[in-house]
Amino acid sequence: MASANSLYGRLDDPARDAGYVDPPPRKGFFTDTSVCIGCKACEVACKEWNAVPEDGIDLLGLSYDNTGGLGADSWRAVAFIEQSRPAVDRLQQETAAAGFDAFAEAARLGTGVPGGHPVAERAYENSSHGGCGGSCGSSPAPAAPAAKDTTGQFLGMPGMLAPAPLPDRDGRQDVRWLMMSNVCKHCTHAACLDVCPTGALFRTEFGTVVVQQDVCNGCGYCVSACPYGVIDKREDDGRAWKCTLCYDRLGEDETPACAKACPTESIQFGDLDELRVRAERRRQQLHDVGVTEARLYGEDPDDGVGGDGAFFLLLDEPEVYGLPPDPVVTTRDLPSMYKHMAAAAGFMLLGTVAAALGRRS
Repeated sequence: MASANSLYGRLDDPARDAGYVDPPPRKGFFTDTSVCIGCKACEVACKEWNAVPEDGIDLLGLSYDNTGGLGADSWRAVAFIEQSRPAVDRLQQETAAAGFDAFAEAARLGTGVPGGHPVAERAYENSSHGGCGGSCGSSPAPAAPAAKDTTGQFLGMPGMLAPAPLPDRDGRQDVRWLMMSNVCKHCTHAACLDVCPTGALFRTEFGTVVVQQDVCNGCGYCVSACPYGVIDKREDDGRAWKCTLCYDRLGEDETPACAKACPTESIQFGDLDELRVRAERRRQQLHDVGVTEARLYGEDPDDGVGGDGAFFLLLDEPEVYGLPPDPVVTTRDLPSMYKHMAAAAGFMLLGTVAAALGRRS
């Protein structure tokens, strides 16, 4: 445990550091981008539950991303990144072309679906009835034989038959989409909280960071302090706004709205320590089937912000998703800065006194 009110370094329990005597386990998000389908249900749920104003549709030309990023009126933002990728071999193409039927067969046989994953079971129930839950009346398509290697292993969603994705509607396999639902990281060392002069930002008993709008004076210090560019001021009232991790729902032992609405369980909520174990297990699973680019971001309690309360499994470098590769809390150097300022002020004072004595003599 670090010293009280620390600004930098490993900190196992930020709630205790903030003064809570017996806080509950720290809560957070683990976002598995490998199963994100870009449906934006999290964005809608966040806006509806938190009464976040509608910010309209801005056609940015960034694939299907018309949100553009986080802001005062966008506490969740789903990014769509289109990438070219090398051509895959014939076996992978055939497996991908088999598409949903191969996935359904793997789910039926239990291949690569440990514990009967609920998403896999629901998908199989739909696919076994012609993909429409039996409502369309068509006979089910014959299932393709399960792949004999890890190429057809179920990794979370039909589009994650490793290592090649399903072809798009034009039959191309040389392009892939990376999708990620971004959110406030609820840092262990939150610079926005450290620089707030009014106490509008505070650390909750769950280890999250929340803004009290009735205390915020709109100074904007928190906006420039955030290493992720998350927090933002609303134009009509000048106050700062960001994700609260649904603090009101946590107090009622409820799941945050975004995680509750996510249909693929890409956004997972729970105790942060347990989420870190789950995330590492998922990363290893992807590596075992050839998705070696899978990596965790923000889970390390020894990184520059002491670890994030909302961290991610990514399929490419952080910069591809618009994330800083090595974030550092911007208040880290404040103590040494104050020492240097004090030393400089002392030297100036000594110089002034020496000059005054010199004139007298």
